[in-house]
Amino acid sequence: MIPIALLLIIIAVVTIFSIQNATPVVISFFFWRFAASLAIVIFLSVLAGVTIMAIIVFSGHIRRLVKRRN
Repeated sequence: MIPIALLLIIIAVVTIFSIQNATPVVISFFFWRFAASLAIVIFLSVLAGVTIMAIIVFSGHIRRLVKRRN
């Protein structure tokens, strides 16, 4: 229950922060360049971080389950 509440708090904070910083910015990555809203950039960055952490956590759980079965 606590992880779900913590996740909802983080989502709310990121949402409020993103909405308040919705100015357009130019993103440059190697030879790729585009303009986007800072809110979208912040949201996608947080989403990428959450996804990476979820993969790391779940892979650890899977390793422990495999170890227990062996």
